[in-house]
Amino acid sequence: MLYIVLSASIHGVEGGQHSFSDRVIFLLPSASASQAASGWSATALRCFNLLGKSTSKSVTQVQAQATEAMAEPAYTVPVFRDRTSEGTEEYQRVSANVGKGLAVIQQELHRMRVATKVQVDNLAIQREVKDMMAKKPDLLDDVPKMPDFLVALRPHTVWEKTPVKLFCTVSGNPRPIVKWYKGGKPVDPLSAPGKYKIENKYGVHSLIISRCVVSDTAEYSAVATNQHGTATSKATITVKRPAGSGESCHLGLVPHLTEIHASKLEVTLLDRFPVSFGVEGSSISLVCTMVVVPDLPNVPPMAQWYRDDKLLKPSKLAEMSVGGGVARLTLPHLAKDDEGLYTLRIFTKDGTTEHSAYLFVSDAAPTAAGAPGAPMSVKAYDINSDYVLVAWKPPNTVNEAAITGYFVDRCEAGSDTWVQCNDAPVKICKYPVHGLSIGRSYHFRVRAVNSAGMSRPSRKSDKVTAIDPAESERLQGTDEGVPSAPGQIVATRNTKSSVFVQWDSPKHQKNLMGYYIDGRIVGSKDWFPCNHKPFKHNRFVVHGLIPGESYVFRVQAVNVFGLSEESQESSPIAVEPALSTPSAPFGITMLSSDGSSITLAWQSPKHCGGSKVNAYYLDKRDADTLDWKEVNLAAVKERICTVDNLTDGTFYEFKVAAGNLAGLGVPSAPSAPMKCEAWTMAEPGPSYDLSFSEVRGHSLVLLWKAPVYTGASPVTGYLVEMAKKGSTEFTNLTPEAVSHRFLQVSGLEEGESYVFKVRAVNADGIGKASQVSVPVCARALPGTKEIEAGVDEETGDIFLSLEACEISETSKFVWSKNYKPIGDCPRVSLSTKGRTSRLTFTNPDKDDLGRYSVVVTDTDGVSSSHTLTEDALNTMLELSYAIRHPVVPLKHGLNYEILEKGHVRFWLQAVKISSSVSYRFIVNDKEVTSGEGHKISHDVATGIIQMTVDHFTRANEGTYTVQIHDGKAKTQSSLVLVGDVFKAALKEAEFQRKEHIRKQGPHFSEYLYFTVTEDCTVMLACKVANVKKETAFHWYKEDDEIVLDTPPNVMSGACALPIPLFSRKDQGVYKAALSDDRGKDTSVFDISGQVFDDIINAIAQIAGASASELVLQCTPEGIRLQCYMNYYTEEMKTIWKHKESKIASSEKMRIGGTAEMAWMQICDPSDKEKGSYSIEISDGVKTHTRSFDLSGQAYTDAYEEYLRLKAAAFAEKNRGRVVGGLPDVVTIMEEKSLSLTCTVWGEPTPEVTWFKNEQEVASSEHTKVTFDGGKFASLVINKVTPDDSGKYSINVRNKYGGEFVEITVSVYRHGEKIPEPKLGQATPAATPAATPAATPAATPVPRSPAPPSKTPTPTPSKSQTPAPSLKSPTPASTPASTPVPKSPTPTPKSPTPSRGVKSPTPPRFMKSPTPPRK
Repeated sequence: MLYIVLSASIHGVEGGQHSFSDRVIFLLPSASASQAASGWSATALRCFNLLGKSTSKSVTQVQAQATEAMAEPAYTVPVFRDRTSEGTEEYQRVSANVGKGLAVIQQELHRMRVATKVQVDNLAIQREVKDMMAKKPDLLDDVPKMPDFLVALRPHTVWEKTPVKLFCTVSGNPRPIVKWYKGGKPVDPLSAPGKYKIENKYGVHSLIISRCVVSDTAEYSAVATNQHGTATSKATITVKRPAGSGESCHLGLVPHLTEIHASKLEVTLLDRFPVSFGVEGSSISLVCTMVVVPDLPNVPPMAQWYRDDKLLKPSKLAEMSVGGGVARLTLPHLAKDDEGLYTLRIFTKDGTTEHSAYLFVSDAAPTAAGAPGAPMSVKAYDINSDYVLVAWKPPNTVNEAAITGYFVDRCEAGSDTWVQCNDAPVKICKYPVHGLSIGRSYHFRVRAVNSAGMSRPSRKSDKVTAIDPAESERLQGTDEGVPSAPGQIVATRNTKSSVFVQWDSPKHQKNLMGYYIDGRIVGSKDWFPCNHKPFKHNRFVVHGLIPGESYVFRVQAVNVFGLSEESQESSPIAVEPALSTPSAPFGITMLSSDGSSITLAWQSPKHCGGSKVNAYYLDKRDADTLDWKEVNLAAVKERICTVDNLTDGTFYEFKVAAGNLAGLGVPSAPSAPMKCEAWTMAEPGPSYDLSFSEVRGHSLVLLWKAPVYTGASPVTGYLVEMAKKGSTEFTNLTPEAVSHRFLQVSGLEEGESYVFKVRAVNADGIGKASQVSVPVCARALPGTKEIEAGVDEETGDIFLSLEACEISETSKFVWSKNYKPIGDCPRVSLSTKGRTSRLTFTNPDKDDLGRYSVVVTDTDGVSSSHTLTEDALNTMLELSYAIRHPVVPLKHGLNYEILEKGHVRFWLQAVKISSSVSYRFIVNDKEVTSGEGHKISHDVATGIIQMTVDHFTRANEGTYTVQIHDGKAKTQSSLVLVGDVFKAALKEAEFQRKEHIRKQGPHFSEYLYFTVTEDCTVMLACKVANVKKETAFHWYKEDDEIVLDTPPNVMSGACALPIPLFSRKDQGVYKAALSDDRGKDTSVFDISGQVFDDIINAIAQIAGASASELVLQCTPEGIRLQCYMNYYTEEMKTIWKHKESKIASSEKMRIGGTAEMAWMQICDPSDKEKGSYSIEISDGVKTHTRSFDLSGQAYTDAYEEYLRLKAAAFAEKNRGRVVGGLPDVVTIMEEKSLSLTCTVWGEPTPEVTWFKNEQEVASSEHTKVTFDGGKFASLVINKVTPDDSGKYSINVRNKYGGEFVEITVSVYRHGEKIPEPKLGQATPAATPAATPAATPAATPVPRSPAPPSKTPTPTPSKSQTPAPSLKSPTPASTPASTPVPKSPTPTPKSPTPSRGVKSPTPPRFMKSPTPPRK
């Protein structure tokens, strides 16, 4: 093997000046000595070709990449300047690592030397063999030979979870291709990574199954094929499970397995934990999956976890597990102490394998807005018997207020009670805690405080026991003050979401604890913390950045006294991957062959290396040789290439390498052997270049390219199949072939991975399947946004826009319509600004309808689509027209309103107007300007434009228009004010004008209205305004003035007229008049019709609410039910019901009431009247119901009481009594005659007895007693003497009772002074001819008086009693003071006159008058 050494000098240019000069050395292998002698190899030419296309920028990127590569162990490179003891340890550790790395490099060089020697020896042997074969006939090389197994497969029986290897040796000419099958199905190593391994070395073909399970028991076969035939070799593998492991052991014996140490295992890491982000208080797991050979359940791999190169031990705060192909570290209670670089190191057969990634832990939400984050790394130093020095690291403060101090808390081990150790905050990050008890253990924690509040407490320290100071750890350092600011800071590209930051150490470190790194987006003022725990080294990788965004960074140094000043900001840097060569292409596919050429296609590299891939180079070789030959010297731009000058019937292998500005990447793995033979099948060849777009949680779009080989007829459609990753069962997604080369796939499971393949269809059938696509995970990229359709507010252009969630320097937005690239099209224009791309339609119409999609290249699949429908386009066209032909938008069109004084205001309101707005009012085609009679104005704040007409008359009828111009926008609004609309407006204007005039004097601010008080008094009320003391107020009903006892007080602003006991008699027209020297005003209120009904309903509402329950009252006429309420009148809507049947007033059922109650009387009741009774009082809205159950005992008791009262009334009616004619006192002169005559009544006729001084009077000549006709009783005393003076009485009685009436008689002599008249006595001189009325004495109480009623009954009013008559010649008499029943009793038919005046002594010649019969 020969090598060619190329040395090239590279000069970079920046800003027109040479910036640096470097030399690059290429070590290039040459295939043969002849190539070395003849000149440059093709690989060398490719390198120079790439270098020729590089720019200074590429060289800069190369240097940045080199710088990054040198700084790759960013967390392990020691700090050489001012090396501390801690730095020395770091240096020693790094030196050991570097030594180990050098050993690995030496081993690799040794391996390369051995491999090179073997290859050179092989070439020498081949050359010698060729020389020897040249001496033999050449026919031997051309003898065809079908495949033949020289060493066949043999069967194996193995234990579960142990490896097995099948191998065979095959001969044939040309060299056969060997494929492996399990149970007749091809063995796919990708279906189970790490399980199967297929090798072909020196003609020995092998299949290795690394970890057998019972299901691997099957018949395996190796099929060798060349153009002359096929050979097959088969063997059976039987996998046994040991006894006691779930299945019986068929062999009966368990072989003795030699002990295997964990470090003897072969371990390959698969899925590795990425850079992770957590929050204080939450939990997180770091997981690595692996393949272990052999995988023994009792011997897991030996795994160790490190944080910042410090070995972690299992604890409550760090849970570790390994087994089942998984290594896991769980941090159940995150704190900022957990932030750092985590490394998983696994011991293997060949040494160790490890993986590292950073864990960032951010502050939890503060207890108060603006409060600082929690301190961290609390540790105890200088431990003594009675005090401990506690130290900690301060939190990072970015946007919060500065920390003013710290509080230290202690807690005795085993207790949950924390005690604050310091009363005032300490300003430095250490504090001596005193008062400890020797031998006791303590935990400590720290809280930070600033002007906004207190932070959360830190994680508690490890347990500390107060011991003798000789055993304690000392906290060294006497320098005081914070460190100086770090020096120059430089940020360089690292990955698409991270940046490598490095800085110079501060000049004055002062026991430096570490650094805090802050960052911010260029253009933003808000800084964010990049780390939350002081980082010890002066280089750091900032993760979690937005791809394509530009950032600046700053650094602060930290010690126990706090944070230093911020360093200067770094230069802005875009988040882009570091420039490197692209990764290898993959998926080489054969698209067609004509017997002398093969057309190939392949997939792009998964990683472009931070620069666009601009070249592909292909190599080929015969499948039976090891020598690769270049296919192309000129770069291939596309991912498809036709390889010519091939031999028909020969198998070829190909590999592809990609190149970019950084150089040529590693080549792909060799393709599967491809036979060069002419394709003659009628069906199409395979489709190719399967790609994905718009990947979301449940859907994606699959795209592909048409087959190169179409078959015997054109391609008419495509069939698409899908399967989950790792499955061989494909599902057809297209029941019928689709004609386009894309497919929207929906119904996916989020987070699941899928693979696809496509078959082309023509008239002759279904063609070959495409190569299976790469697996795609159904999950949208974080921050994915969709295409937005809109209209530009300034230009009115209709556009589609996408803001990419990530972007790189080489990214491009590729727009397509119906998944066909748009390119240069006059119908649209494309523009890109930052992360946003816009597609603008130049003249949109129906031809632009369709599905638009955009793909952002050089990203992880940023893409989106939008279907432009006709409805959406029409809506946007209307909006576009409105923007290009703007109008002033109106909230309200032209309208009018009537103001006071009868003014009319015409107005409209715009959504927005500027101060430069212009407008004009046009009335009946004539412009109106502001002037006499018209006032025109506008308000920019409210957008109101108005015109006020002072005097609105019939001449103002017509059409009103307002025209508005505001910048480019304009509009107009019209109002037609004619006919009935105008008449209504004119009437309202005249009314308002009159109202204004009326209100100049005293007037009613509120016209008459009614209210009803709680006692059901109706009040007519009004409110007055603009009055004075001299203002007169009068009430009228039907033009008759109503004079109140208390005159209305107009100065109070309200007047009222009470109408008590309201009823129908109060209907009429009421008027209130208000007047003074300034004018007058009246208010009229007509109480009739509906108004009367409303008042009655209002009364009924109050009365019904106050109504009592029905009360039972018995009377001589029957049984009465009474309902008491605040007021009752018969105009109220009341209904009496018996057993839900309405009762009408009749002789049997009498309905009535008084002002205090409503009653219903059952006259002469019988059993038919038993049952439930109720009264319903309706107020027009609500019905008030009261009820009484008149049945059972209630009815029996009431009926008995009714019979008793009826009998008592009958007796009272028919007993003997004096009806009238007797005076109370009689004064008479001696020698004159006295006649006491009265009318008596009774049924049967009563007996009459006269008494004098309680002695019965017998009839004689001097005293004559008569009783005529059973009605008229008389006592006549002839020629009275003083001896006749005394107390006279008459007793009238029958079987029902009687009455006793007394008369006092006084006789005076001739010439004596007439005694003063007493009660009822008149002066004889005044009325000599008159017979004065006498007041009868008290009537005796009947023998069987009626018991008093339980319910009080009001006494009939005085108007029901006949008034006394002084003109009557017959003395009148009133009934005696008989106890009146509480229930009103009908008046007897023979009424008793009043006895208010004494009867004068009649003249001698006159007889006592006889009362007329009634």
